[in-house]
Amino acid sequence: MTRHRKHSGFWKTFAKPTWIAALTGAGLFAALLGDGAWDVLSWVGMGIPAWLSLKGLMVRRRA
Repeated sequence: MTRHRKHSGFWKTFAKPTWIAALTGAGLFAALLGDGAWDVLSWVGMGIPAWLSLKGLMVRRRA
């Protein structure tokens, strides 16, 4: 029982960073593939993680 609880804590911690890394990788790969729609995909793929980073920096923390 305790092993399952530890595994659950791992994904609770690393699920969002994993998705952000995958999205960034997909955006970088799309930037290498071509022009047109690939450029749009690359902007979205790299823009969302940048926006999430800025949003995280701007959050006010209550004491």
